[in-house]
Amino acid sequence: MSDTIEARLAAAGISLPEAAAPAANYVPFVVSGNMLHLSGQLPMDGGRIAVTGLVGSDVGLEDAQRAARLCAINILAQAKAALGGDLGRIVKVVKLNGFVASAPGFVEQHLVINGASNLIAEILGEAGRHARAAVGMAALPLNAAVEIDAIMEIRA
Repeated sequence: MSDTIEARLAAAGISLPEAAAPAANYVPFVVSGNMLHLSGQLPMDGGRIAVTGLVGSDVGLEDAQRAARLCAINILAQAKAALGGDLGRIVKVVKLNGFVASAPGFVEQHLVINGASNLIAEILGEAGRHARAAVGMAALPLNAAVEIDAIMEIRA
């Protein structure tokens, strides 16, 4: 399965970055039994936040979806680090929680988070189909436009 995931990443032109270190007093992931809980990931690209500001005023829908996609790439990078490099240990993505820094009146958070959901399903196949929340926020850390965390079932 890990070979299939790596092939899908390559076909999508994605090279997973090194997993980002925590920016505050928390750990990037917790494994509890057969569950992997991943801390919120920002739209990091090349060591910096790629998309900042409020969606609906500073950031358009397409750029916000790109931010969500970057968050998903960073979720996969963190999962790979947590699982000793073997993404094939992912049995199921149980849930993604998507947070969108939203301008007043912006109500398309669900479309923004599709940027992450689509990538996770594309790369992980059936194991990537998940439950989800897409929530508007007044602001996110470091002025990021999007933040996403994840819960996954894993095998030992």
